Amino acid sequence: MSQQIEIAPVSGKADLNAFIDCAYRLNANDPNWVPPLRSEVEELLTPGKNPFFEHARVQFFLARRSGEVVGRISAHIDELALKQPPEQGMGPGTGNWGLFEAEDEHVAAALIARAEDWLRAEGMTRVLAPLSMSIWEEPGLLVKGHDHPPMIMMGHDKAEYEGWIEAQDYDVAKRLYTYDLEVDDGFPAIVDRIVKSGERSSRITVRTVDKSRFDEEATICFNILNDAWSGNWGFVPLTDAEKAHGIKKLKPLIIEGANMIAEVDGEPAAFMLAWPDINPQLQKYGGRLLPFNWAKLLWWLRRPTGADFRVPLMGVLLKYQNTRLASQLAFMMIEYIRRHTVGKHNTKRAEVGWVLEDNKGMVAIADAIESSVNREYRIYEKQL
Repeated sequence: MSQQIEIAPVSGKADLNAFIDCAYRLNANDPNWVPPLRSEVEELLTPGKNPFFEHARVQFFLARRSGEVVGRISAHIDELALKQPPEQGMGPGTGNWGLFEAEDEHVAAALIARAEDWLRAEGMTRVLAPLSMSIWEEPGLLVKGHDHPPMIMMGHDKAEYEGWIEAQDYDVAKRLYTYDLEVDDGFPAIVDRIVKSGERSSRITVRTVDKSRFDEEATICFNILNDAWSGNWGFVPLTDAEKAHGIKKLKPLIIEGANMIAEVDGEPAAFMLAWPDINPQLQKYGGRLLPFNWAKLLWWLRRPTGADFRVPLMGVLLKYQNTRLASQLAFMMIEYIRRHTVGKHNTKRAEVGWVLEDNKGMVAIADAIESSVNREYRIYEKQL
């Protein structure tokens, strides 16, 4: 380990391929790491394909020792995040790093130091990390739950990374939780009572997302999301380009009957999405869809029998939050999704998250449906 570690910016296609390959190689022996689709990773890292680059400054770095790649990191500054109120976690002077992989602690220290240097040179005074890369993608470092694979679109990191990052004088800024629950036997009686009270209300209508007009339906959901989450810690608004990009990516994951929009007085007021966990399928593919894995995946998505489901996104318009209507809308949607996935797809298990540790409303919902925390992610901060 005495050889000098060299950190250099990614430059050109060969370096970008090495940046991508690094994660597959360093995690190859972890049975709970799910190889992401390589095409998805390439899209994430490519300006013109990922709309995040339209409002962000990004630099990728590779660590080499004796000419061999031994780690990677991204450093980035989201111009929209800089405009957010500091009390919500982002704000002026806050930069980020992410997409972190390291062969050992010496490499980790060198990579983090290089990302910090880049952020300082760009005028940043504080770092919030890891974010890979937007807050809407894979925020936080996994510190609990290494003993099982993550569900769809959730990160998985080496257990050693927690100590390596904290050794660089990082403090915990926020904890994010995912909640695990068995769904085939139904929810507690109190949830049933709230659902029935909502069903008696003439103001409330809960309907499934209509996939035949998915672009319109998804736009409704994203608009609610931007309003509902606007006061949350770490919030950065989605741009129109990011909404359009998300609509394109999410459509194949939308299972008829498993996604809900709730209306109050005839106007959209809340939504909840549930996606089948494709990760067990991806583990078979080794990160590649070609030549035939894309067809296998699309065929499986037509009828994901026995699949677990994850609820990654939900929101209730701000004007209804902290009212009785909010709990009725939330529990009606989650119960209707439960009924559909259990009855149609023989689902046994579901996951809700991520959820901010101090999001009292979502934590209360998680407690009411008798779910338990199965993974914890941490976002760290440091003054530069």
